[in-house]
This record gives sequence, structure tokens and C-alpha cells, in this order.
Amino acid sequence: MLQNTVSTRRNIGGTEFPILAAALPVVANDPVGDTYWHIRLKAATTHLSSRPGQFFQLRCPRSEAGDPFLRRPMSVYAVDTNVGEIAFLYKVTGIGTTGLSTLVPGDTLDVLGPLGVGFDINPEWDHVLVVARGVGLATMGPLARALHHNGVALTAICSYRTPEATIGLEPFELHGSVHTVYDTDGTSDIASVDSLIREEHARRSFSFAYTCGSKRIVSLLQDLSSQLGFGGEVALEQRMACGLGMCHSCVIDLRRGDTVESVRVCTRGPVFSLGDIVAPEETLSWYRSCDESAI
Repeated sequence: MLQNTVSTRRNIGGTEFPILAAALPVVANDPVGDTYWHIRLKAATTHLSSRPGQFFQLRCPRSEAGDPFLRRPMSVYAVDTNVGEIAFLYKVTGIGTTGLSTLVPGDTLDVLGPLGVGFDINPEWDHVLVVARGVGLATMGPLARALHHNGVALTAICSYRTPEATIGLEPFELHGSVHTVYDTDGTSDIASVDSLIREEHARRSFSFAYTCGSKRIVSLLQDLSSQLGFGGEVALEQRMACGLGMCHSCVIDLRRGDTVESVRVCTRGPVFSLGDIVAPEETLSWYRSCDESAI
């Protein structure tokens, strides 16, 4: 394992944590379905200390598709401290992830991290809700494991376009109750998800909610949190160049009382309070492209 640089940064809570740039050996890199891949890397102790919701900047290799100029931000999918591995679940969509899919065991991948501010977890919470869609489930895998470790009950709603596109359910099935919803049968429609959340809350009230889903589910959870009385957090997906706060390419707008403040996702997030996310009519800068009829 080649270590390039080590530095420290102070997170939003005032705690220092290490950031390591290193070339990590590829243990496995396998396709999951038609467009998703699961890569496992032999990791340093620093990387294994990453918190749920944090991300890494990956230097994807050159391929026939082209030469990626910038690193690609990617959420941690799994950390295995027993064997010293870190894993990422990704969808092949462009030059960077196409190059990433060409790596084989024995190759190395240049990574920088862990970066950003992760999810808050309160061991005193009784029951929490997780709502995610597609590859966004990768962000929530470590969260499901951490909630279980802290004795917090979990209900997950996992949304996909089709049953054939189902991925990333294992952490939720192992550590909680899971509902799968699909575009093809209409169960991912926002009205259906609204009813499902209300039904689950009536059975056992939610203390908190997490999502990395579409703008529609963010808006829905904002409404439900005020009506049903639970807080929440959102993990945002945003293009970024450096991941360290220097380039200001990942700036978004957040609500601060009666005003809107511009902040950098890489340093203040990618996890933010549900109530701080501004309404879609105020800004669309951070929202990922999605089917407007589904979450």
C-alpha cells in the first residue's frame, strides 16, 4: 500500500479526524446487475474509521471512454474492519465510472478521504426511517449497520425503477424492516410512499428520518416531519472538484432562519438537516435528475 499524504481537518462538531491520500490495492471489482458495480479495496486504518455519510474522492483510471481530469466523489458503501477492506457501490454513467469498472484485483486505486460530515445517530432513539432510491442506497448501507450497532430500530423504504434493478438491500434486511417500491407497479409514486410512511409511523412512531433520495421525497419528509413530529437529515449528491473546500464548485443554498445561505457541500455536508434544505422553487442547483413521478 502506497501512502502519499496524511493531513487532519476539523469537522463541524469541532473534532479532528485524519484524511489520507493513498493508492489502495483492488481486492475485487464485480458487476451487480446491468449498470452497477461493487469494488472492494484493501484499506488503511484511517479509511476504516470513516463515518456513515462521509465520502471519498476517487481518481478513476483512464479507459477507452477517456481520461477523467478530476476525482469523483463517492459515498462509502461498506467498511469491514475484520479484513481491513472498504467498499463502494457505483453506477457506470460516464468517463470516470467507466474507467473505474476496468480495475481488476492487483490494480490500485488512488483515494482521498474520508471527507465531509456524516450522519448523526442518537442511541436513545427508538425507531428511525430511511428512504433511498437506486444507487443512493449505497450511502445508507453503513448507516443501517451503525443504527443496529447503537440499538436503534430501522424501517427502510427502498425505491427502484424495476424489480430487476434492485440492489443494495442486504444491510437493511440484516438490520431492519424493509419495504421495496417500484416505478413499474406504481408503488414508488409519492402519494403511495406518503401513505406507507404514515402507516409505519402509526404502528411505531419514528424518532428521526434519513434520506438521500429525490427532491420529491425530501419535500415529502419535510412535510411529514412537521406534521408527525420527527427530525431528519439528508445526504446530498453534488458534483465537486477538490472535495476539500478550496474550489467552491459544490456550493448550494441552505435555509438559515429567514435567510438563505450559500455553503460548500464538501465541508459543511454532504449530510444536512432536513429542515435546512430549501424548497425546489428556491433552488434546483443540487438536485439530481430523476423521474418526476417517483421518488
